[in-house]
Amino acid sequence: MTVVTTELLRRFDVPGPRYTSYPTADRFVEAFGEKEYILALQQRRVGSVAKAMPLSLYIHIPFCESLCYYCACNKIITRHPERADVYLRYLSREIDLHTAHCGVGQHVSQLHFGGGTPTFLSDDGLRELMGMLKRSFVLVPGGEYSIEVDPRTVDEQRLALLAELGFNRLSFGVQDFDPEVQKAVHRIQPAEKVFGLVESARKLGFDSVNVDLIYGLPRQTPESFDRTLEQVAQLRPDRIALYAYAHLPERFKSQRRIITAELPMASAKVSMLARSIDAFMNAGYVYVGMDHFALPEDALAVAKRQGRLHRNFQGYSTQPDCDLIGLGVSAIGRVGATYSQNVKTLDEYYDAIDHGHLPVVRGLALTKDDLVRRAVIMALMCQGELLFEPLEQSWLIDFRSYFEAELRQLEEMAEQGLVSISPEGVKVTTMGWFFVRGVAMVFDRYLQADRNRARFSRII
Repeated sequence: MTVVTTELLRRFDVPGPRYTSYPTADRFVEAFGEKEYILALQQRRVGSVAKAMPLSLYIHIPFCESLCYYCACNKIITRHPERADVYLRYLSREIDLHTAHCGVGQHVSQLHFGGGTPTFLSDDGLRELMGMLKRSFVLVPGGEYSIEVDPRTVDEQRLALLAELGFNRLSFGVQDFDPEVQKAVHRIQPAEKVFGLVESARKLGFDSVNVDLIYGLPRQTPESFDRTLEQVAQLRPDRIALYAYAHLPERFKSQRRIITAELPMASAKVSMLARSIDAFMNAGYVYVGMDHFALPEDALAVAKRQGRLHRNFQGYSTQPDCDLIGLGVSAIGRVGATYSQNVKTLDEYYDAIDHGHLPVVRGLALTKDDLVRRAVIMALMCQGELLFEPLEQSWLIDFRSYFEAELRQLEEMAEQGLVSISPEGVKVTTMGWFFVRGVAMVFDRYLQADRNRARFSRII
C-alpha cells in the first residue's frame, strides 16, 4: 500500500479544482451570453469540420424526492411530480431554440442524463423526453447513452424501460453501504437493493454499469470503508467512480446538516483512498485515474491503454474532444472554443425561454493560451504524462520557454517524488496520482494569478 506522509499532506493537500474543464467554470463571465453562444452554434452548423465532429448532449433534471446532506449538485427537493411535467415542456422549447441555430438532425454519439435525480421523472416523462431528443437529433448506433440512477427510485421494470428507450449505460449512486454512514447523510438504501438492481441490469443487457462511491463522509473510518470496498468488489460493476467528499457548508446549505466532528481526518481520508486503490486493483480493476476504475475490458480502460482517454464535465470519457450541448437549469456546454452555462434557478430558466431566449447566463471564449494550457492539463489528468514534442508541434511553441516558470514550480514536486521530469516531458508517479490535481494546478494561469482557492475542495 502506498503511504502518503503527513509532510506531503501539509505541503500539497490544498484546495483546488477537479479540472473537468480548463479554464474552470468559476472563470466563466457574464460578458459571454446568448449572443456569443448562438454564434458558436451557427459556426458549428456551417463548418464542415464541426459538422463531422461527434456531438454530446447533457440534460440536467434538478428534482429529488429527498435531500442527501452531502450533495453539492443543483437540485430541487419536491414531492410534487407535476413540477417535472412543466419542466419537460420548457426543455422541449429549449431544444427547439437550439435546433433553430445548429439545425435538426445533428448526430449524437454521447448522451447523459444527470441531476438531481433523472429517475425522478415518471415512465411517461422519460418517454416524452427521449422522444423530444430523437425528433431533433440522431442518436447514432453504438453511442454511449447513460443515465444517473438513484437505486431508491427504480425497480427491474423501470430498468427495462430505460433499456427500451435506448439507454445502454447506468450509473448507480451508492456512496457507502454502511448503515451508520447512510443515516449520517440522510440516504438509506440497503445493499441488497443495489445488488438486485445490478443483477437485473446485467440480465437486461446494459453495456456498462457504474457505481459511485464517496470517501470522507461522516462516521466513515478506514475499517468501515473496507467493508464497503469488499461489497463493491463482490458486486463487480464495470466501472467505479470514487469521489472525495468536499465539505463546503458555506457554499452548500444542505451540508450544514452534517456534523463536522463526525468527518474523518485527512490522514483517514488518505488511508481510505490508498486502501480503495489497492482493493480495486487486487480485484482486477484498472486504475483509470484520480477517481475512476474500470474492468480491463471496459471501454474506459481500453481508452486509457490506447491513449484515447478524455475528460469532460461528467468526468473521464472515452469520447474524443467533442462539442457538448447542455440542456436544463445550470447545464454547462462546450461548443467550439467556447464554454457556456445556463441560469441556475427554475424561475430564471422559465423566464428566459418564455421570452424566446436561450437561457445562457455566462460563459467563456477560450484564447490560444487557454487552449494550450487545457491540452497540458488534460494530458496530465488523463494520461499522467506530458510529452513536450507533440505539444510543441500542435501549438507551435517552445515548451521549456513557454512554461519556464511552471517547470521550476514542478521541481519541488519532483524532489518529493510526485513527478519525474526528463528532457522528453513530465510524468506523474504512483505517489503523484494522489496529488494529480495539484500537479495540474501548476499550469492553471488563472489560479496562479489570484491564489484565491477557498472556493475549491481540498485535493484529498
